[in-house]
Amino acid sequence: MNLTEDVYRATLGFPKHELYGLVSQMRRAAVSVPSNIAEGKGRHSDPDFVRFLFQARGSLLELQTQILIACRLQYLSEETARHLGSGADSIGRGLNALINKFRSVA
Repeated sequence: MNLTEDVYRATLGFPKHELYGLVSQMRRAAVSVPSNIAEGKGRHSDPDFVRFLFQARGSLLELQTQILIACRLQYLSEETARHLGSGADSIGRGLNALINKFRSVA
């Protein structure tokens, strides 16, 4: 959820014409990551949990791509893009570990 907060703060400075474009896409992808993890955990079955973890990972990969796009368009500074990218990488490693753990159990 920290990454989601960081994305919301980082996108506050984007141009107004991106409000319904890249800003909306990035925020939706960022919110989707913890939301899918929570929903999957609430299903009480390992196969369902893994399916939602894969959805969370997909949203995270979307967000990582959008961070790169925003940086290339100079909507994000290199420093902010690195910070967001680092957070996303860390979450990705955690998701991969969870997926591997629960796939072997399922």
